Amino acid sequence: MNIKAAVLPLLEVSTDWVVLGLFEGDSAAPPVSAGMPLASLLERLLASKDVSGGLGDTTPLLGLGGLKAGAAMTVGLGARAKFGVGPAFDVGVAVGKRLGSKPRESVAVIVPESDEPAAVVSALTAGIIVGTRGPGLRKSEAGRQPFGTLWLVGPEGALDASIARGRIVGDAINLARDLANTPPADKPPTALAELVRALATEAGLNCEVWDRARIELERFGGLLGVSAGSDRPPAFVVLEYRNGGDSPPLALVGKGVTFDSGGLSLKPSASMEDMKSDMTGAAVVFSAIRAAAQLGLRVNLVGYLALTENMTGGHAMKLGDVLTMRNGKTVEVLNTDAEGRLILADALSLAVERKPRGVIDLATLTGACIVALGTRIAGLFTNNEDLSENVRAASRKAGERVWQLPLDDDFKDALKSNVADLKNVGGKWGGAVTAAKFLEHFVGDVPWVHLDIAGPSWADSDSSTRDSGGTGCFVRTLIALFESAETSASEVPAS
Repeated sequence: MNIKAAVLPLLEVSTDWVVLGLFEGDSAAPPVSAGMPLASLLERLLASKDVSGGLGDTTPLLGLGGLKAGAAMTVGLGARAKFGVGPAFDVGVAVGKRLGSKPRESVAVIVPESDEPAAVVSALTAGIIVGTRGPGLRKSEAGRQPFGTLWLVGPEGALDASIARGRIVGDAINLARDLANTPPADKPPTALAELVRALATEAGLNCEVWDRARIELERFGGLLGVSAGSDRPPAFVVLEYRNGGDSPPLALVGKGVTFDSGGLSLKPSASMEDMKSDMTGAAVVFSAIRAAAQLGLRVNLVGYLALTENMTGGHAMKLGDVLTMRNGKTVEVLNTDAEGRLILADALSLAVERKPRGVIDLATLTGACIVALGTRIAGLFTNNEDLSENVRAASRKAGERVWQLPLDDDFKDALKSNVADLKNVGGKWGGAVTAAKFLEHFVGDVPWVHLDIAGPSWADSDSSTRDSGGTGCFVRTLIALFESAETSASEVPAS
């Protein structure tokens, strides 16, 4: 999709479609339409409630006179007081979904009024790119397609950098979505690892892929135990992006279960339907680091992706088995469907050995977190309030939502085992917390944030601002976090 910026009056916009935003509760037409027949039409439609400013609501207006554009469409911006980067992204998705359903040679979007126009343009761009990419990867005919040319008609000032950033962010979200939506037969661990290697190398990242023999050598008892029930071997990927001088890197760990049957603790059939997306954490970590390289951010990042299937074959780990993790801790397995924490334990152990400045892991870890927070909010757990606040600030800036949950010591007892250092599940209550408490045993004193993204990683149903399927959640947050952590250019040698 060709994306361009323009500064010109609405009357001069000559495209197939022009899109105009409306704030919720406004009774007056947008100022850009002042003095035009469109303004009086919009005010009548607003008064009769035939158009809405509700976030993501779209209404086509056909057969208008006085415009060079072939047709117009309104899109709801939500409440004026709340409008910013997050709503702008949602608006972009809504526009992309509505107009991307048919071939469009040219579409113009009037950039809404905002206190942060550059950030809004970037978010709009990313949202439109996401909206014009549907989840139907295996449809014989694409249900969604990008526009020939997208014009962002905005305020005075250079918007090219904002558009370029938005394109990279939007593509990164779509990459994470596509990886999650790919059928499990098409992404066994080794195949996914090789795809990551190819895309990482293309972006200038250093990428190392470990096979089963190397994983055994590295003493990854958790990853080996979870993968034992599958005839497809596991893989482990290490990604490096170093463009921040000599400062220690931020480590990012992603859970990459390419299909989760639950193992011998077999899931019900309905609960397996979306388990191709149990590798979303790994997809998001990879996509965000790749975007950091494409943006040329002055940061140091290392990513660790633990990739495996969790199946029920003859060699599958059994209840009562004891696994030895990389850091030497032993774990009694009492539920094979609590597998994510086992593979993360090895990856976290390796990450902290390498002395990063902090570690963030992302995982579709527990249904308990969805019970607690629903499907739009990730659970955040931490041993370091400074790192936690940095992640929360990035999520607010990106328009994504996290909620910090406790990590109190009285949850330790739930993980005590009679035969090993730990067991891999706690009791009936606080499942998201006990899962995080388990992970805490593998990070030591290194600043650490765990994001349980089980809820927001997948959408069961379609809406105006979100497709069903993989969502690519928290790519935006990680990129915002990387940008906030950039080392000043004066402290970094020129590359």
